[in-house]
Amino acid sequence: MDETRRDRDAEGRARSARPRDGLGRPLPYGAPGVERQPEGVVRSPEETLLEAQRLLDAGMPFHAHEVFEDAWKSGPDAERELWRGLAQLAVGLTHAARGNATGGARLLRRGAAALSAYGNASAHGIGIDALTGWAQELAGRVETGGGRTVDAAEEAPRLRREGG
Repeated sequence: MDETRRDRDAEGRARSARPRDGLGRPLPYGAPGVERQPEGVVRSPEETLLEAQRLLDAGMPFHAHEVFEDAWKSGPDAERELWRGLAQLAVGLTHAARGNATGGARLLRRGAAALSAYGNASAHGIGIDALTGWAQELAGRVETGGGRTVDAAEEAPRLRREGG
């Protein structure tokens, strides 16, 4: 492949055709990678949460972030910050799993702050308080971990409240 030419999708938008690993890192052209999430999928909140939880549980927070990003871009304006906050938590976990303590902690805290604006509101059964607590605790551990990576699957949060 000509390295000076940008990859484009069918609509002509820039989109890297390089394969990616489970944490979203680009691999060399031709290497086997993890199938990417399709972009622009409109899902119900239930479908979004189920797919994102499946990806988080599989240790693929980068891919879960893409699912949340679709929800934030296609959902109602009143929920934009909710989905964006969840995407930031997933990206924070991605950075922590890649060994980027500074970026991981920063995004975990940013996502927690976005979610905390929802307080105890019932937003699709999402456990807001538990998620913000998880993010703050993990951010602290990542910062004091000396650059050690975390296992994304082991650290995957539960998105829904018990019984939610």
